[in-house]
Amino acid sequence: MIAYVFPGQGSQSVGMGAGLFEEFAELTAEADRILGYSVVELCTADPHGRLGQTQFTQPALYVVNVLHHLHRLTTTGRAPDYVAGHSVGEYTALFAAGVFDFGVGLRLVARRGELMGMARGGGMAAVLGLPADEVAGALAAAGLETIDLANINTPTQVVLSGLRADIESAGPILKAAGARGYTPLKVSGAFHSRYMREAADSFAAALSTVPMSPPRIPVIANVTAQPYPAGGVADLLAQQITAPVRWTETVRYLLDVGVDDIEQVGPGKVLTGLVRAIRRESAPAAADQRQAAPKPAATGRTPAPDDHPTDLEGAAWLGDAEFRRHYRLRYAYVSGSMYRGIASAGLVIRMARAGMLGFLGTGGLRPHQVDDAIAQVRRALEPGQVFGVNLLHDPGDPAGEDDQVDRYLRHGVRLVEASAFMDVSPALVRYRCLGLRRDAQGRVVAEHHLMAKVSRPEVARAFLAPAPEQMLRRLVTDGRITDEQARLAAEIPMADDLTVEADSAGHTDGGVAYTLMPALGRLRDDLAAEHGYHQRVRIGAAGGIGTPEAAAAALILGADYLVTGSVNQCTVEAGTSEPVKDLLQQMGVQDTAYAPAGDMFEIGARVQVLRRGVFFPARANKLYQLYQQHDSLESIDPKTRQQIEQRYFRRTFDDVFELVRQYKGGDWPAGERLSPKQRMLAVFKWYFAYTTDLAMRGDPAGRVDYQVHCGPALGAFNAWVKGTELEDWRHRHADDIGLRLLAETSALLNDRLTTYGPGAGRATVPGELVLAAADGGRS
Repeated sequence: MIAYVFPGQGSQSVGMGAGLFEEFAELTAEADRILGYSVVELCTADPHGRLGQTQFTQPALYVVNVLHHLHRLTTTGRAPDYVAGHSVGEYTALFAAGVFDFGVGLRLVARRGELMGMARGGGMAAVLGLPADEVAGALAAAGLETIDLANINTPTQVVLSGLRADIESAGPILKAAGARGYTPLKVSGAFHSRYMREAADSFAAALSTVPMSPPRIPVIANVTAQPYPAGGVADLLAQQITAPVRWTETVRYLLDVGVDDIEQVGPGKVLTGLVRAIRRESAPAAADQRQAAPKPAATGRTPAPDDHPTDLEGAAWLGDAEFRRHYRLRYAYVSGSMYRGIASAGLVIRMARAGMLGFLGTGGLRPHQVDDAIAQVRRALEPGQVFGVNLLHDPGDPAGEDDQVDRYLRHGVRLVEASAFMDVSPALVRYRCLGLRRDAQGRVVAEHHLMAKVSRPEVARAFLAPAPEQMLRRLVTDGRITDEQARLAAEIPMADDLTVEADSAGHTDGGVAYTLMPALGRLRDDLAAEHGYHQRVRIGAAGGIGTPEAAAAALILGADYLVTGSVNQCTVEAGTSEPVKDLLQQMGVQDTAYAPAGDMFEIGARVQVLRRGVFFPARANKLYQLYQQHDSLESIDPKTRQQIEQRYFRRTFDDVFELVRQYKGGDWPAGERLSPKQRMLAVFKWYFAYTTDLAMRGDPAGRVDYQVHCGPALGAFNAWVKGTELEDWRHRHADDIGLRLLAETSALLNDRLTTYGPGAGRATVPGELVLAAADGGRS
């Protein structure tokens, strides 16, 4: 595959575009009409010395980049498989993908250049020889948190942006920290930083009036280093003005998806050099580094993961045969949903293609992002390959939950992972009921399947029982389901599968698998006998599974299938940022902590999060402590208030409240005014959305505040793979992890249960019985 990348500001030079203007005379004339001056004169002669001024540089580069692209298409006849652009170069990439036509793109770029060119008092500087995290750390230690990272061009080349005086002060500090070079840039503004907020807001208004089409080919966004969603172009272009250009992550994404050639299209060779440096400084892709590690002799320890798992036949027998048959899987292995698209479309696609089950993490995504992710998965999968989608309970927004169910029904989603439910909801019952029918034998058959994640017996009971009769009657009265569907629903449990979640990432009750699994297994059997179900509800194990020992223990406890979460968050496909993955790769089993849950802050619900290298757990717990002790923001003592505003929030309480008001809508709060306690709650809960966003974007300046939901399973996994190619997350893929984990689990069960060594006093069990035991004898 081939990708075209388009350069941005800094690549301009007098003489660029020569020969192309004549070849594409009509577009050149259109550019002159739109801009009100001769683009040929500006680019080839620059008699007035304006080519270096932002308001002229950006439209000139756009025009020349587009002409280079069209020339490449006409001379080679080959269209790219992916496109990307550096800063303003991204507009050419969007043009190449059919998002807008030449004129629309040029008008946008001209307005962008005009707004950015108004910036004054800012400065920028290039730092060579230091990784972004070390740059951010050195700046934070020096109290220069006023400086943002504007471009992450290579693993060791970073561009800073901030107030001019701060930029000048940072040079000696970074050189003392080990920087090989520090070069201030000749710019008037602090581009790609918080100081461009006014320009970004004005540009967002201009973008809101421009019609845009979904990209015809993937465009990798500067802001996220992920493909643009179909409906999110305008939002990301507005954010791009204040957000860093994640060029290193962009190139790594292209390499990870199998792009062989990354060609700069446009003037100069800046991006060619950056791509070469990223290839050189980054670890090689996993696909190029398959080297089989020798297996250690049998010692009773679990071997390190083999690069070529050999016991995949045994792995395919693990778990429940009916589970595999029902979902048409090769392996009884599931990757659970992780919110905000961390369980990404790419991750789910790889799982499905490998014969495993993956759930899209839709919690916290906007509706159009959910639509795009589902559509992307459907396009990529072959008939018979299965995936599921998460439905995250929101007790405060039943209408939103109902809308989400409608969205899944429109997309034909047949499998939902229900998470964070304390009881079944009307929306969930409606999803389950629609499409119910009887087969030729008179048994009830469900078209929509539910896998419920639970950690408490009372919640498990709600999913193991039929839908509540009162709820069914109400849905019939409201015309949401039919009488016949309500009658059929009374004969089946709400869930097909029950995932027992022990101590895990994110929302957790800190449950212990050794007690939960047997207890809920007996509850399942009791309710099946009580209701006379013809089909057995399968029980899976989640939480803490990151090694073969943990997986084997879950199977021995009776798990019909295995569910992993945290270990998949630190993979190439995971939809979180590279800086977060770098932190997760280093964590141990002791490097998690509990913090208040932002969505249920007021009731004291907890989430398990990463502790190593961040202050979020301590700061979040401090906020909850203050919430319990005070009835208003005004009653917090001045010293504490200053600490929170300056270090935690980096803005005043009033500014935060205004951000919340803008997010919720101009008429919020509706009805009566908020009480002082409610205002405090709104301000404090903002911090949890803010810290999640910092982590998702990988904002180096906000690293200490990253909120990363994670369980200790990843620490155990890191220890297991230490010294192998999987030590580097850039070699980790969710499906590959699943296969290796299952293969080693199968080998471990055979080793532990068949041969215990001389004098151990144990009987030798035939290997085929081990497989049958792990399969619950149901194969």
